[in-house]
Amino acid sequence: MLIAFHKPYGFLSQFTPEPGSRWGTLASFGFPPRVYPIGRLDADSEGLLLLSDEPEWNARLLHPSKAHVREYWSQVERIPTSEALQALSKGVVLGGRQTLPCRARILDPQPDLAPRDPPVRARKTVADCWISLELVEGKYHQVRKMTAAIGHPTLRLLRVRIGLLELGGLSAGDWRELDPAERQKVSRGSTA
Repeated sequence: MLIAFHKPYGFLSQFTPEPGSRWGTLASFGFPPRVYPIGRLDADSEGLLLLSDEPEWNARLLHPSKAHVREYWSQVERIPTSEALQALSKGVVLGGRQTLPCRARILDPQPDLAPRDPPVRARKTVADCWISLELVEGKYHQVRKMTAAIGHPTLRLLRVRIGLLELGGLSAGDWRELDPAERQKVSRGSTA
């Protein structure tokens, strides 16, 4: 079985709580037995997370040789210039390593998303903007580090697509099992 889940803010991508952690876990959402997350989203990130009881999905989606596309929407401080977006697209140096090229663009129109609880910080004198980043790698906090590297810190982060499968109409905290056509959408997202 392959499940699409809209992971809300404040939950770890695991079933076991971490001692002393303030974050919730996936155990709160009533998943079928023996499923586990494929990949992860940090507790302060939201969006599409896949879960499965089929081990082969790990290799299909997570192995670097598969170059599997994931799309993130990042709400950033200020409006990035075309030069800043070009720098993201070419890849930025993080911890001495260049990130792979990606697709970066300002979302137009800007998405109208349900507010997050707690809300992101808002400053009256600093505009914010939603951008899209399509990546084929998934290093630790990569999107947040990339946007910070170009001077536009991420305020809110949402994964909206894995392969060709989009988050769609799933509300935060909702999940559903994917049908065969949707499973194919996940598989067709590789650039390899």
